[in-house]
Amino acid sequence: MEYRTGSIGRVVVARFSDGDDLLEGLREIAKKENIKSAFFSIVGGLKGGEFVVGPQDEEERPPRPEWRKLHESHEVFGFGTIFWEEEEPRVHFHGAYGKRDNVRVGCLRKGSETFLILEVVIVEIKGINAERKADPETGLPLLRFF
Repeated sequence: MEYRTGSIGRVVVARFSDGDDLLEGLREIAKKENIKSAFFSIVGGLKGGEFVVGPQDEEERPPRPEWRKLHESHEVFGFGTIFWEEEEPRVHFHGAYGKRDNVRVGCLRKGSETFLILEVVIVEIKGINAERKADPETGLPLLRFF
């Protein structure tokens, strides 16, 4: 285990409207505001998206992701982080997606289309020197301190 300590910086509250792309919007905010390290929470709805529910095989390296899709409106809430990978912010978000009695949980990775409204609170972390770097064994952009 590795860790660093930091402090809270700015707080950004964002509202995403129907059809907005959540993941792209978070990247845009991080770029515009030059947020290098942050965590965020979301609550609202998604009507589209693709998320990973784990590897297809526990032992395989790099792991092949097991994908699921949202094809209609779902309630959603979750937590994520923003750290940069080279010159771009990288968003890592895990959420719960519910429709009627069907609830799924996973890592949202693409096609994140807002349904009606999503509220997002981004909390900047100051004093943390970290970035995402591709890990050769897993093929994933893992958090590294420098």
